[in-house]
Amino acid sequence: MSVIEPEEHKALREAVASFARNHPRAPGTDNRQFWQDAAKLGYIGVNLPEAYGGGGGGIAELSLVLEEMGAAGNPLLMMIVSPAICGTVISRFGTEAQKRQWLPALADGSRLMAFGITEPDAGSNSHRITTTARRDGAGWLLTGRKVFVSGVDIADATLVVGRTADARTGRLKPCLFIVPRDAEGFRRRPIDMELNSVEKQFELSFDDVRLPADALVGDEDAGLLQLFAGLNPERVMTAAFAIGMGRYALARAVEYARERTVWSAPIGSHQAIAHPLARAHIDLELARLMTQKAAHLYDTGDDTGAGEAANMAKYAAAEACAKTVDQAVHTLGGNGLTREFGLAPLITAARVSRIAPVSREMILNYVSHQTLGLPKSY
Repeated sequence: MSVIEPEEHKALREAVASFARNHPRAPGTDNRQFWQDAAKLGYIGVNLPEAYGGGGGGIAELSLVLEEMGAAGNPLLMMIVSPAICGTVISRFGTEAQKRQWLPALADGSRLMAFGITEPDAGSNSHRITTTARRDGAGWLLTGRKVFVSGVDIADATLVVGRTADARTGRLKPCLFIVPRDAEGFRRRPIDMELNSVEKQFELSFDDVRLPADALVGDEDAGLLQLFAGLNPERVMTAAFAIGMGRYALARAVEYARERTVWSAPIGSHQAIAHPLARAHIDLELARLMTQKAAHLYDTGDDTGAGEAANMAKYAAAEACAKTVDQAVHTLGGNGLTREFGLAPLITAARVSRIAPVSREMILNYVSHQTLGLPKSY
């Protein structure tokens, strides 16, 4: 395993696991103290540059942190968004002023940033996004809508994917803008979700939101490249989130199968119980290996290779998580649906990992087109 995961990563896993296990866990309640405590230990900003207060690591380290938190039953959804997507995009493409303004605060946990790409009619298809930004003097006017944006109520700003007109062709191209939470014309509406999560989902509207010139992140003509620089880490982190959730559910099921006795034998001694749990463990381990590969490719600068691997990792992890949670609940029987054992909320949460941030079907489209070279169906 030392070839696959170096000793420093193993040490980081052990430290995060111990921290997350011993931190008070209260599902569905405010987790800001946990976030701040994790930030003080350097976990939240482990992927951000040392020059701006981060740990100098990469997505490999950050995804590892999130996985171990999830395996301990203490996942932090906003890690996928604030340090992974927004922090990565700003550190790679932001101006020096943007880096100084945001990266140290994202790293020490004092500020949060949300990410808005999904739209009611376009989903996350950047080619169909209708949120547009047009020049207005030295600044911009942003107009449009976003849905299913996590944590906007606790974020200091939202990194919004909009589109601007190409001066040469007149066609719209994706660009990224930092929108402060108190910007005039920027409104949010909570979406009522059947999820037991601290981080709420919101619909956003932008009604001619006036932004300064420096709200634009990166090069206006390289928006798609910059966008995918944030989406690949998002997929890797979502995979880590799902793997952690699956590991947590599996651990609860294994513990129960060892202790629950029927006719003087633990139920875990029966192959009908043991074999599905063994398969769940295998699937989670395979998904973890692909996640490690994707993170490695991204951190070494192979954006093309990381795109394929990150999509595969997200697919594999979501499938493994959903099947593991289902089997864990089934192992506990009626107890799997009680509040006492804490597995029931994972049924919905595991389903989310199959849907967001990209569906199973769109990943299969990506692999069939990009990897296998099959013709597009759309």
